[in-house]
Amino acid sequence: METTALETQRTLSPYELERGKPMPSKNHSRIARRLNVLLTPFEERFDIMNEITIDFLTASRVPDICLYEKMQYDWERDEIKMTAPPITTIEILSPSQPLNELVEKIRDVYFPAGVKSSWIIIPPLKTVHIFYPDAPTQTFTTGTITDKATSVELRLEEIFK
Repeated sequence: METTALETQRTLSPYELERGKPMPSKNHSRIARRLNVLLTPFEERFDIMNEITIDFLTASRVPDICLYEKMQYDWERDEIKMTAPPITTIEILSPSQPLNELVEKIRDVYFPAGVKSSWIIIPPLKTVHIFYPDAPTQTFTTGTITDKATSVELRLEEIFK
């Protein structure tokens, strides 16, 4: 797993070293839970996965939440790592995580592998930013969040309820 310059400037915990991502927090956990509930109506169209390791072209990463096209499941044969990129990744900024680290991950790892949209949720600012490989980033501070890649729509206020 590659290490960014920002990661080398701070001491990583055993969790961070093992998972390749910052330690989650109370707010991080709450938002992840809320998103899982809010995304449930979209399960007819997408498989929604949490904390799944994905082997991207250049590195393995573990996004907080991913949306995949519906898949066939074999409950007797599980997969430890996904090799196909998701349609969408959702990252929740942790208190110890530099924002630029997430943006670099999206631009340098997710998009070259074929991800169509990536969200960054910034809890202290109650904002959601949706990145696209070929369109300007959208920033939401109120109202309805609309992801152009998936047509997923969520009320921002419901995420931070």
